[in-house]
Amino acid sequence: MITESLTYLRESDGWVKTVVIGGLLTLLGFLVVPTVLVAGFLVRILRATMHGDDTPPRFDDWGSLAGDGLRAFAIALVYGLIPALLIAVTAGLAAAAAGPGPRTGLVVGAVTFVGGLLALVFGLLAAYIVPAAVANYAEQGSIRSGFAVGDLRPVLTSGTYATAWVMGFAVILGAAVVTALLNVVPLLGTVAGAFVSFYAITAAYYIVGHAWGDLRGLELHDDEGERSAERPVV
Repeated sequence: MITESLTYLRESDGWVKTVVIGGLLTLLGFLVVPTVLVAGFLVRILRATMHGDDTPPRFDDWGSLAGDGLRAFAIALVYGLIPALLIAVTAGLAAAAAGPGPRTGLVVGAVTFVGGLLALVFGLLAAYIVPAAVANYAEQGSIRSGFAVGDLRPVLTSGTYATAWVMGFAVILGAAVVTALLNVVPLLGTVAGAFVSFYAITAAYYIVGHAWGDLRGLELHDDEGERSAERPVV
């Protein structure tokens, strides 16, 4: 599956254009709107691959893309609130405990360690949940479906999703290593790293999309656009 994910975008005749647009949007992600557009593109990947369609989407119909991306971004933001709050609380407690003396240093160190550990745990948990939550939104089209515990629980506790998530994480981690190596040349690392990161996240969501489709029993649409019957989650 990892091999297929890494060749996924290249199945399109316009894959170079897609990577160029996606890489530029990733590079400008600090402006938020480009990040929303990339999120919309990932929704399109999930929506297609969960139905067995391996034809890569394109950056077009920008209004629809932005709408999907905004909802996906909001879902991810909500799940990221807990680790973000933990980091803020930890920083606040550490600042409040700061002062002269060795005991103060120990308290600050303990607070920082415990708070940082909790933030890491909840951050990883959020990173595990978000792709499934966005996939449920991609399937059902309602932002509320991103928080539908009844839909998400069986997927999140399945070996199929866990394996897909680990494979996707490995792809993204590999991209991070490549980016770190490219950062030996600062400007090259920043620019090229954005394109590598975009390519990696699309590969990861390709894997998740297929896993979601397998677990939800989704099938390809027929010629009239009707979706065939779904099998129950296993």
